[in-house]
Amino acid sequence: MATAKDCPFCTPKERILKENDLAQVTLSNPRKVPGHFLVMPKRHIEKPWEMTHEEIVAVFELIFFVEQRIIGTLGEGADIKQNYRPFLPQSRLKADHVVFHVYPRSLQDYLYKVAEIYETDLFADLDDVERNEVAKLLK
Repeated sequence: MATAKDCPFCTPKERILKENDLAQVTLSNPRKVPGHFLVMPKRHIEKPWEMTHEEIVAVFELIFFVEQRIIGTLGEGADIKQNYRPFLPQSRLKADHVVFHVYPRSLQDYLYKVAEIYETDLFADLDDVERNEVAKLLK
């Protein structure tokens, strides 16, 4: 686990493009596509469920701001993704800080052509046994 001192997102002052009291936006480097933004709380948080209600609101205000700017300019839609992968060590592609990825999407765009076209075979129909067993986790 990283500390705030080791975290690349706790001191990105020169990279911040937009911010509010509790959250900030930077461009992803490395990036998947042009216009790949990162939105994150300013406080060093590693587990998404440790965000306060106020931090969640602040982060999503910036996510919606970014979405509205990229839709119609860099893409026709947007993907928002948040990963929690404590099993991976911190690296150039993974930081121990809650981050939401926002990137533009269009029909049959670069991400579709290089990866997602192959993912269609991963989908399986949900059966009653699986639905019942997995649904128990939320009760």
